[in-house]
Amino acid sequence: MSWLTRVRNGIPFLPKRQIGDTLWHKCGKCGSMVFTKEWEDNLFVCPRCDHHDRIGPKARFEMLFDSEHYRFLPTPEVREDPLRFKDSKRYVDRLKAARAATEERDALITAHGTIGGRGVIVGVQDFAFMGGSMGIAVGAAIVAGIKAAIEAKLPYVLFTAAGGARMQEGILSLMQMPRTTVALAQLREAGMPYIVVLTDPTTGGVTASYAMLGDVQLAEPGALIGFAGQRVIEQTIREKLPEGFQRAEYLLAHGMIDMVVHRAELTARLATLIAYLAPEKAAA
Repeated sequence: MSWLTRVRNGIPFLPKRQIGDTLWHKCGKCGSMVFTKEWEDNLFVCPRCDHHDRIGPKARFEMLFDSEHYRFLPTPEVREDPLRFKDSKRYVDRLKAARAATEERDALITAHGTIGGRGVIVGVQDFAFMGGSMGIAVGAAIVAGIKAAIEAKLPYVLFTAAGGARMQEGILSLMQMPRTTVALAQLREAGMPYIVVLTDPTTGGVTASYAMLGDVQLAEPGALIGFAGQRVIEQTIREKLPEGFQRAEYLLAHGMIDMVVHRAELTARLATLIAYLAPEKAAA
């Protein structure tokens, strides 16, 4: 043992001083410590490695809508805990905890505003609420948003972020897949565009239904998009899969999505698409 090691080991280091959570943000990809203010000003994207962090509905709406002005659409009332489900915790207790943490009623919030001067209905799935899982409430919110878009003759934009169907609701959660598909068919019959923005992560039954039915499919850089996990697929087909095969860039290269758009450019890109796809009467 060198003298430097002995001296270092003999120094009675004090516990690390706790730094306020509001001061620093640690990047989930590269591990860099970034001033929270710098991170937020950069639209919650790491300025070092360009990692797009997950964000909730409020931050998303403020980025998208003109002058940050919008109004929330009412969240439909649905029956809670229809199966009286309990695993390690009761489902009703999980709902209470998620609502306390996010201050939202459920995992999908819808708002009405303008993007590039044109009216639009936007739904945002919040991964912070039970992993953005698709349950009865999420299905009802999507259908309500689509109906509002049809009535107002506006485009419907949906930001997806989910781990799949909500297991605590069993088959009732899976029924939201055909339910939302039928509503989207009605939107298409009404001549209104449906634009999907896939964010990290979009998986499971969400990917197998409304997440892949857009007239235009966008994704944020690095977003994980798929149905089953890589390990499950590899064990099933007994083959090694390419690195990053479920990331947005790989899916773009293989024709599964139309664009990968940086968050800083997303509002302008959506404004262009809405102006092109929506009829003039949809202008606010």
